[in-house]
Amino acid sequence: MVGESRITLFGLFNGLVLTIAALVTLYPIVYIFAISLSGTSQVIQGNVWLYPIDLNFKAYVDVLKDVRIPRAYLNTILYTTLGTSINLLVTAIAAYPLSKPDFLWRKYWMFGIVLTMFLNPGIIPNYLIVSELGLTDTVWSLVIPNAIWTMELIILKSFYENMSSQIREAALIDGASEYRILFNIVIPLSKPALASIGLFYFMGHWNSFFLPMIYLNDSDMYPLQVVLRDMLIFNEGSGASLVDASALAPQAKKNATIVLSMVPVLLIYPFVQKYFAKGVMLGAEKG
Repeated sequence: MVGESRITLFGLFNGLVLTIAALVTLYPIVYIFAISLSGTSQVIQGNVWLYPIDLNFKAYVDVLKDVRIPRAYLNTILYTTLGTSINLLVTAIAAYPLSKPDFLWRKYWMFGIVLTMFLNPGIIPNYLIVSELGLTDTVWSLVIPNAIWTMELIILKSFYENMSSQIREAALIDGASEYRILFNIVIPLSKPALASIGLFYFMGHWNSFFLPMIYLNDSDMYPLQVVLRDMLIFNEGSGASLVDASALAPQAKKNATIVLSMVPVLLIYPFVQKYFAKGVMLGAEKG
């Protein structure tokens, strides 16, 4: 009958593959969460698998008592919020003129922008520029050099190009300036695309640890990922090797820190996901 769903061999196989992929993806998260809530002796003996044993919240209490963790958490929130806001603002402004067919030297600008994806000057020239500008040990060293990501700029530019030109033409006839068209019309209509690239920007800033390690010398300014890396690799005050030092740190405490670092992402992603796929697909369509 019309409208009835049919179970096919392909559907069963596809469902099986997706189920296995989901389990493989979720297992590390479940395992880390179980370790963080288990007793130390059970973790050392390797008895923890899918659920906590000797349930306790001591690891989370220890993490929150550690002065480095709350401070690093606040630093990460500050860097991510400020960085993502600047990224979205600058990308939205830069993509607008590039999306207009009559923009002067448009092809040459795009060629130069795309070229940066393949020709990277390297970390040493970047560090010298940041240092000469006096941005080291400041939040701006993490934000300004990464104000625009090339791929996200291209996605938003493509989204702008797919908008109806009649809207802009009508606004121009009514006397609206280009700035008013951008901020009052174009950007409000670009929420799906902005949400999709905003998720990329958010994840990039939240998980960043390489740039803070290079540009920040003050440990009080370290973001959460750098502190977490130090907890996983080093044991302060110990003369042991890196491997031994990593083994000395309490497993439950390390995993509790990892869980806390994942919480904001797990809370934000479900609300952005519906815009994510829509924004990428609409930005890739033509006509």
